[in-house]
This record gives sequence, structure tokens and C-alpha cells, in this order.
Amino acid sequence: MIDFLSDPRNHQNAETIQRIDTHAAIIFLAGPLAYKIKREVAYPFLDFSTLEKRQQACEHEIEVNQANAPQIYIGTIPLTCQPENHLKINGSGKVVEWAVLMNRFDENHTLDKIIATGPLPDNLANSLAREMARAHAAAPVKKTTDWVANLRQYINHNTQSFNDHADAFPPSQATDLTTVSIKNYTQIKPLLEKRLAGGHVRLCHGDAHLGNIVLLDDQPVYFDAIEFNDAIAIIDVLYDLAFLLMDLWHRGHKREANLILNRYLSETQNINHEKTSHYSGLTALPFFMMMRAMIRARVTVSKRKFCPPHQHADLTDQARAYFSTACDFFKATPPRLIAIGGLSGSGKTTVAINIAANIGRSPGAVILRSDVIRKKLFGVCETEHLPQSAYSSATTQAVYKQLYETAAQVLTTGHSVIVDAVFARKHERDEISQIARSSAVPFSGIWLNASEKTLVTRVSTRTNDASDADETVVKKQLAYKPGPISWTKIDATGKPEDVSKRVITTLKKSDSYLQ
Repeated sequence: MIDFLSDPRNHQNAETIQRIDTHAAIIFLAGPLAYKIKREVAYPFLDFSTLEKRQQACEHEIEVNQANAPQIYIGTIPLTCQPENHLKINGSGKVVEWAVLMNRFDENHTLDKIIATGPLPDNLANSLAREMARAHAAAPVKKTTDWVANLRQYINHNTQSFNDHADAFPPSQATDLTTVSIKNYTQIKPLLEKRLAGGHVRLCHGDAHLGNIVLLDDQPVYFDAIEFNDAIAIIDVLYDLAFLLMDLWHRGHKREANLILNRYLSETQNINHEKTSHYSGLTALPFFMMMRAMIRARVTVSKRKFCPPHQHADLTDQARAYFSTACDFFKATPPRLIAIGGLSGSGKTTVAINIAANIGRSPGAVILRSDVIRKKLFGVCETEHLPQSAYSSATTQAVYKQLYETAAQVLTTGHSVIVDAVFARKHERDEISQIARSSAVPFSGIWLNASEKTLVTRVSTRTNDASDADETVVKKQLAYKPGPISWTKIDATGKPEDVSKRVITTLKKSDSYLQ
């Protein structure tokens, strides 16, 4: 079978065949197509030991992937033995194997290859989050209680790997990680069960790291979802998201990880149906990201068994790096509340995005923006322009109330918060600082100052943004009487990155644990 599929003469429009081997499959890249056959193997987590089971696995792979990648996954195809004992693709003879038939894509367009050349653009990070949020919304809800119990078993799998590969995982640190993992799991178990009951456990992708995302027509496409064991893919949606966040964070792309987290939270928030929100679920995110890092550590170290000796040292170093990342996710980083105020066009949102990845525990601070909250209150997309009536005093009060409540909720999860709003009135500034006092966390108020010319220029050149502010709004705001502002005033003129650096410098003076 392998010899047959490796021969270009048995394929149309294929001059050469490229073969890719994994622990459970073999993929043949032939011209514009790819054929993936399952190995005749059985592991504790998958069973491809019979032709019938391999057929079912091929069919299920198509089923779970066509929802996210219909342009890649074509269908299953039989490999047959003809009467003259010749093999044939999709022949009329006896079926001797099954394959997943796919459209081939440029392997250099997977995100692990792209990100090796530099950071992902902000718009791509936002698209990644939107696509995952869409996929999760469409994924079937599963009420199985196995999910919560399986997580505890994964800790045992980590411990077994520590014992089996003591040369790769420092024993004392491994013991500490096991201890804190069990403690954290016990603490979040009631939350996990509550999220299960709330419909947040679904049949997800299950393996959404950067290597399983490809850019097609400049849009991210998630492919190669878990097909061999639904128990691995029936998970909390935040655990699915955590693989992507961890992968980015581990590679040093913290800004992208934070952007994706905040975009996902915003995309999935429905103010009128709060049970859809994932803000309270953030309590479990450090545990989820730790587990994802340990999966990569275990997979990497296990490859030594199948690789030549000269590759062992590199694989050991990679496994240790993932292990170190896993440990880092449990580092105690107290939450804090930061409020960024200033008139429209002063650069509040840009500063918030630029500094968020450096604030608090991984993957950075949660950003709450008044402009976005207002659009959600009216049930419109962020870029849809609202009428002037949507900016009444009563509506503005409702917006700030939502900001206060959500900020307090996020702080209880241990994550830091950045609130981005004008804060033109003294009572608004007082109330947000009171949230910090009530939550017993440090508070920093930042006020961005800029000239009228700068403000007007910025709002006039904004596109595809949640803010409806224009020159008229700026001139109206300039007439405000905000009263005494005790917050730290920052010059917001100049390049956004320079303004962000000024803010970070100010915050570091008052916070020794700022990243």
C-alpha cells in the first residue's frame, strides 16, 4: 500500500510524492491532492486495529473537519484490490484500505511557519479569535461528566511522564508541579462542573495549536481536528482556546495571545444573556494553559523513542522549555486594576492593547472598553454607527455600570483588568477606584492628554472601530468640566508605542511585579 501510494504513476498530475509520517497516520502529498491513511495500530487513546475502525476514523475525520475547513477536506475514498491483484484508488475491487482525501495547501502557510518570521498582524489575531468563537458557537454541546474527571487523569499522565523521563523533567520541580496541579484542579472543579452544566463543554477542535491553522486566501482555517477519540475533543471551549494561547505565549508572542483572548471574550459576551460570558471561567485558564504546555512537553519528549540519537538532545531541550512554560502559568501574580481615561482620540484603546500583555498573570490583562460595551447593549456589531440617542446620560450610566460589574467579576478570577473609557466625570473615576478597593487590589488611574489638533486628527482617520466619536464629539468633550483629576497624567502626543512606554514606565514605579 505504501509503495503504491508513493509512486507518482498511480496519481494524476503528480510528478513526485511527498510522504509525512505520524504515530498514527501516513500522508501522501500528490500534486494538488493529499491522501491520509491510518496506521494499523492501537494505543490507549486510539484504536485503528481493523479496517472497519480505520474506515470509521476516516469518516469521522471528514465529519469533524468539514465544519471548519470545507475547502481542505473532500471526503473518504477507498483503496481497492483489483481482480489482477493490482491496487487502485477508488476502484471497483475489494476495499483493502480507506483514505481521507484532501485538497493540498502550501505548508509554508501554516501559522507555526508564518510566525517564525515575525509577529502576527493584529487583524489576523482578531480573525483567529473570531473564527474560534464562531466554531465554538456552532459546536454541539455535550453534557458528559467524563470531561471533568478526564482532566484529573491528565495530571496522572503528567506524573507518569515525569517518572519515565526524569532526565528531561527536574524531579523536584516536577513534584512541585504535580502538587500545585492537584491543588488547583480541586479548587476549580466546582467551576468546571458549573460550566459543564452551562453548555460550555462541546465537541471542539481539540488540537488547535499553530501548526494546525493555515492561511487560505488570507483567512485562518483550523484543520486536523481530533478525530480518533471524541473524549479528547469533548472539552470546555476555554480549554480549546488555551492551546492556541499557550502556543503563542510559549513562542514569545505575548501580544498576539492577549489580543486573541480579549477578542474571544468580547465576541462571546452577550450582555443580555450573561451565562454565555466566559469572564468567570478565567479562573481555570492558568490550569488549562499549564495542561496544554504539558501535552506538548510529553509529546516532544516521547519522540526520542522514534528519532535518531543525534536528535535526542534537541528534543530534550524542547520538552524542558515546555515544562518551564507550564510551571510559569502557576506563578503567583496578584491582579490589579488599571483605568485609562482621556478624551476621544487620546489613544486609550491603543495604549490598553499595547500594555495588556505585560499586566498580571498569563496571558495578560482583560481589556474592558466602554465603546464596545455600548454597542453590545444595543445588540449591534462593534463597527455599526449608533444614533445620538444611544449616547444619552441614562445609557452612559448603564455602560459604566456594566464596566464596573465586569471588572469586579474578572478581578475575582485572579486576572488583571484594564478599563478603557473617557472617565470625564469625577464620580466615574471615583467608582472605578472603589472597585479596586472593594476587590483589595492595587489601582492605577492614567489620564491621557493631547492637543485638540491631535484628538481631531486621530478620530477623523479611524476606520473599522467601535468608537463613533468624530470632530463634533471631540469639541463637545473639550467643553467638559471634569473637575480635579488625581490620576497620573501622561502626554499622549507622538507615536503610540512611545505613549505606551510612558504608561508602562509610570506603572512600573508603583508595581514591582509588573512583567
